[in-house]
Amino acid sequence: SSDHLCSDSKVCRILAQLFYYFSGFYPVLPLVKPFKMSVSQSGGEGMQQIDLTKLAFPQLTQLKNQLDSELGVVQDSLQTLKRAQVKFQDSKESLDKITPKSQGNPIMVPLTDSMYVEGKIANADKVIVDIGTGFYVEKSIPDAQDYFKRRVAFVTQQMEKLQFIGTEKMKIREAIIEVMEMKLQALQAQKKAAAAVSGSSS
Repeated sequence: SSDHLCSDSKVCRILAQLFYYFSGFYPVLPLVKPFKMSVSQSGGEGMQQIDLTKLAFPQLTQLKNQLDSELGVVQDSLQTLKRAQVKFQDSKESLDKITPKSQGNPIMVPLTDSMYVEGKIANADKVIVDIGTGFYVEKSIPDAQDYFKRRVAFVTQQMEKLQFIGTEKMKIREAIIEVMEMKLQALQAQKKAAAAVSGSSS
């Protein structure tokens, strides 16, 4: 039987976004050099370097706000993937406890995330696995264990990619904040100089 890549609609959306990001179709702000960053530009020239120090303060503020929003999405996505990772790991560990001697043992069967009913293990050799989007597949215990092992590895890999995205966005944000502080200090110095000139001429 075919396996789905995810078993939760929100996780699916996150993984789809990651796919587009690493395929080059997802709009992002790439790596930063000191006080510079690269932004995607359509056309044959590809990437173009933009000097942050040449941007107006409102533009820097807008960029920072955009990054704050994107970092929030990254954090929420990481939490969702973490819950999926824990769910897959718990499922695998539960399977590790099923042995041929488990036949007929009592078990709590989940109807929903918070509702369970009592039942008995009718077949200790096979289990029904939820592979997502309402599909269920009968698998042997070893096959099910391998399925959840692969799901844990896959989600962990996506989390690492998402953490990389978050780190790069944070670098850009820090560079923007540093330039904003420089511009504020320069503005304050200009005001002091103007005040000094005005005071000396009066």
